[in-house]
Amino acid sequence: MILECKSCQKKFIVPDNAITNVGRLVQCSSCGNKWTQFPIEKKTVKEKINFPAKKNVIKKPIKASPKLKKEEKFFIASQKKKKNIKKKSGPSIYSKEYLEKKHGIKIDENVSNLSENRSNKKISQSYFGFYSYLIVFLFFFTSMIGILNLTKEIIIFNFPFTEIYIEYLFENLNNFGILFRDTLNLY
Repeated sequence: MILECKSCQKKFIVPDNAITNVGRLVQCSSCGNKWTQFPIEKKTVKEKINFPAKKNVIKKPIKASPKLKKEEKFFIASQKKKKNIKKKSGPSIYSKEYLEKKHGIKIDENVSNLSENRSNKKISQSYFGFYSYLIVFLFFFTSMIGILNLTKEIIIFNFPFTEIYIEYLFENLNNFGILFRDTLNLY
Protein backbone atom coordinates (compact mmCIF):
# COMPACT_ATOMS: atom_id res chain seq x y z
CA MET A 1 0.00 0.00 0.00
CA ILE A 2 1.30 3.46 -0.87
CA LEU A 3 0.51 6.25 1.58
CA GLU A 4 0.88 9.93 0.79
CA CYS A 5 1.41 12.68 3.36
CA LYS A 6 -1.24 15.35 3.03
CA SER A 7 1.04 18.23 3.98
CA CYS A 8 4.31 17.51 2.13
CA GLN A 9 3.00 14.98 -0.49
CA LYS A 10 5.80 12.50 0.25
CA LYS A 11 4.86 8.90 -0.56
CA PHE A 12 5.62 5.88 1.60
CA ILE A 13 5.33 2.16 0.96
CA VAL A 14 3.60 0.31 3.82
CA PRO A 15 2.69 -3.41 3.96
CA ASP A 16 -1.02 -4.05 3.37
CA ASN A 17 -1.46 -5.88 6.68
CA ALA A 18 -0.02 -2.94 8.69
CA ILE A 19 -3.21 -0.90 8.29
CA THR A 20 -6.23 -2.66 9.84
CA ASN A 21 -9.92 -2.00 9.22
CA VAL A 22 -10.17 0.26 12.29
CA GLY A 23 -7.33 2.45 11.01
CA ARG A 24 -3.90 3.27 12.36
CA LEU A 25 -2.14 6.44 13.48
CA VAL A 26 0.77 7.13 11.12
CA GLN A 27 3.37 9.89 11.07
CA CYS A 28 5.32 11.33 8.15
CA SER A 29 9.04 10.85 8.69
CA SER A 30 9.78 13.88 6.57
CA CYS A 31 7.60 16.64 8.05
CA GLY A 32 6.24 14.98 11.23
CA ASN A 33 2.55 15.31 10.25
CA LYS A 34 0.30 12.74 12.00
CA TRP A 35 -2.98 11.34 10.68
CA THR A 36 -5.19 8.29 11.02
CA GLN A 37 -4.88 6.09 7.95
CA PHE A 38 -7.65 3.73 6.95
CA PRO A 39 -7.18 0.93 4.42
CA ILE A 40 -7.42 2.06 0.82
CA GLU A 41 -10.05 0.20 -1.13
CA LYS A 42 -9.00 -0.89 -4.55
CA LYS A 43 -11.55 0.09 -7.14
CA THR A 44 -11.82 -2.02 -10.22
CA VAL A 45 -12.96 -0.26 -13.34
CA LYS A 46 -14.98 -2.36 -15.71
CA GLU A 47 -15.32 -1.02 -19.18
CA LYS A 48 -18.50 -1.73 -20.93
CA ILE A 49 -18.10 -2.43 -24.61
CA ASN A 50 -20.90 -0.83 -26.54
CA PHE A 51 -21.45 -2.17 -30.00
CA PRO A 52 -23.34 0.11 -32.33
CA ALA A 53 -26.87 -1.06 -32.86
CA LYS A 54 -27.55 -1.73 -36.52
CA LYS A 55 -30.81 -2.70 -38.05
CA ASN A 56 -31.22 -5.40 -40.65
CA VAL A 57 -27.79 -6.84 -40.10
CA ILE A 58 -27.06 -10.39 -41.07
CA LYS A 59 -25.41 -12.13 -38.18
CA LYS A 60 -21.92 -13.15 -39.13
CA PRO A 61 -19.25 -14.42 -36.79
CA ILE A 62 -17.61 -11.42 -35.19
CA LYS A 63 -13.87 -11.31 -35.52
CA ALA A 64 -12.23 -10.02 -32.38
CA SER A 65 -10.19 -6.91 -32.76
CA PRO A 66 -6.47 -7.02 -31.86
CA LYS A 67 -7.23 -4.89 -28.80
CA LEU A 68 -9.65 -7.48 -27.45
CA LYS A 69 -7.20 -10.26 -28.14
CA LYS A 70 -4.60 -8.54 -25.99
CA GLU A 71 -7.13 -8.09 -23.20
CA GLU A 72 -8.14 -11.74 -23.48
CA LYS A 73 -4.53 -12.84 -23.38
CA PHE A 74 -3.94 -10.68 -20.31
CA PHE A 75 -7.05 -12.09 -18.64
CA ILE A 76 -6.02 -15.67 -19.39
CA ALA A 77 -2.47 -15.03 -18.17
CA SER A 78 -3.73 -13.46 -14.95
CA GLN A 79 -6.04 -16.44 -14.37
CA LYS A 80 -3.12 -18.84 -14.77
CA LYS A 81 -1.14 -16.94 -12.14
CA LYS A 82 -3.98 -17.11 -9.63
CA LYS A 83 -4.03 -20.89 -9.29
CA ASN A 84 -5.37 -21.91 -5.95
CA ILE A 85 -3.02 -24.07 -3.98
CA LYS A 86 -4.98 -26.81 -2.34
CA LYS A 87 -3.72 -28.35 0.85
CA LYS A 88 -3.41 -32.07 0.90
CA SER A 89 -6.15 -33.62 2.89
CA GLY A 90 -5.16 -36.27 5.34
CA PRO A 91 -4.69 -36.91 9.00
CA SER A 92 -3.49 -34.18 11.29
CA ILE A 93 0.28 -34.20 11.87
CA TYR A 94 -0.34 -34.70 15.60
CA SER A 95 -2.85 -37.51 15.29
CA LYS A 96 -2.07 -41.04 16.43
CA GLU A 97 -2.43 -42.43 12.93
CA TYR A 98 -0.01 -39.95 11.38
CA LEU A 99 2.65 -40.37 14.08
CA GLU A 100 2.39 -44.14 13.85
CA LYS A 101 2.53 -44.19 10.05
CA LYS A 102 5.20 -41.56 9.47
CA HIS A 103 7.49 -41.88 12.50
CA GLY A 104 6.65 -45.29 13.92
CA ILE A 105 5.58 -43.80 17.25
CA LYS A 106 2.88 -45.74 19.05
CA ILE A 107 0.83 -43.79 21.57
CA ASP A 108 -0.80 -45.69 24.39
CA GLU A 109 -3.77 -44.42 26.31
CA ASN A 110 -2.13 -45.21 29.66
CA VAL A 111 -0.63 -42.00 30.96
CA SER A 112 0.95 -43.84 33.90
CA ASN A 113 3.14 -45.89 31.56
CA LEU A 114 4.36 -42.71 29.87
CA SER A 115 5.25 -41.06 33.16
CA GLU A 116 7.13 -44.18 34.32
CA ASN A 117 9.11 -44.29 31.06
CA ARG A 118 9.99 -40.61 31.39
CA SER A 119 11.16 -40.99 34.98
CA ASN A 120 13.32 -43.99 34.01
CA LYS A 121 14.90 -42.00 31.19
CA LYS A 122 15.64 -39.09 33.52
CA ILE A 123 17.40 -41.34 36.00
CA SER A 124 19.50 -43.05 33.34
CA GLN A 125 20.56 -39.80 31.65
CA SER A 126 23.77 -38.17 32.80
CA TYR A 127 24.91 -34.71 31.81
CA PHE A 128 28.52 -33.90 30.97
CA GLY A 129 28.60 -30.12 31.25
CA PHE A 130 31.24 -27.41 31.18
CA TYR A 131 32.70 -28.07 34.59
CA SER A 132 33.00 -31.78 33.90
CA TYR A 133 34.96 -31.00 30.73
CA LEU A 134 37.11 -28.54 32.70
CA ILE A 135 37.94 -31.14 35.34
CA VAL A 136 38.80 -33.75 32.69
CA PHE A 137 41.01 -31.22 30.86
CA LEU A 138 42.87 -30.24 34.05
CA PHE A 139 43.38 -33.90 34.97
CA PHE A 140 44.69 -34.67 31.48
CA PHE A 141 46.97 -31.59 31.48
CA THR A 142 48.54 -32.39 34.89
CA SER A 143 48.99 -36.03 33.85
CA MET A 144 50.84 -34.99 30.69
CA ILE A 145 53.06 -32.56 32.65
CA GLY A 146 53.84 -35.34 35.18
CA ILE A 147 54.73 -37.81 32.42
CA LEU A 148 56.89 -35.15 30.73
CA ASN A 149 58.68 -34.47 34.06
CA LEU A 150 59.39 -38.19 34.55
CA THR A 151 60.72 -38.68 31.02
CA LYS A 152 62.49 -35.32 30.71
CA GLU A 153 66.06 -36.79 30.69
CA ILE A 154 65.17 -39.50 28.16
CA ILE A 155 63.58 -36.97 25.77
CA ILE A 156 66.55 -34.56 26.08
CA PHE A 157 69.02 -37.43 25.50
CA ASN A 158 67.22 -38.54 22.30
CA PHE A 159 66.29 -35.01 21.09
CA PRO A 160 68.84 -32.51 22.40
CA PHE A 161 67.18 -29.48 20.76
CA THR A 162 64.12 -29.88 23.05
CA GLU A 163 66.13 -29.13 26.22
CA ILE A 164 65.55 -25.35 25.94
CA TYR A 165 61.79 -25.76 25.44
CA ILE A 166 61.31 -28.25 28.28
CA GLU A 167 63.32 -26.13 30.73
CA TYR A 168 61.38 -23.02 29.70
CA LEU A 169 58.04 -24.87 30.24
CA PHE A 170 58.96 -26.04 33.73
CA GLU A 171 60.35 -22.61 34.67
CA ASN A 172 57.04 -20.99 33.68
CA LEU A 173 55.04 -23.61 35.58
CA ASN A 174 57.18 -22.92 38.65
CA ASN A 175 56.54 -19.15 38.28
CA PHE A 176 52.77 -19.73 38.02
CA GLY A 177 52.93 -21.85 41.18
CA ILE A 178 54.71 -19.06 43.03
CA LEU A 179 52.11 -16.50 41.85
CA PHE A 180 49.28 -18.77 42.92
CA ARG A 181 50.75 -19.33 46.39
CA ASP A 182 51.40 -15.60 46.84
CA THR A 183 47.79 -14.70 45.96
CA LEU A 184 46.54 -17.27 48.47
CA ASN A 185 48.81 -15.87 51.17
CA LEU A 186 47.54 -12.32 50.59
CA TYR A 187 43.99 -13.27 51.52
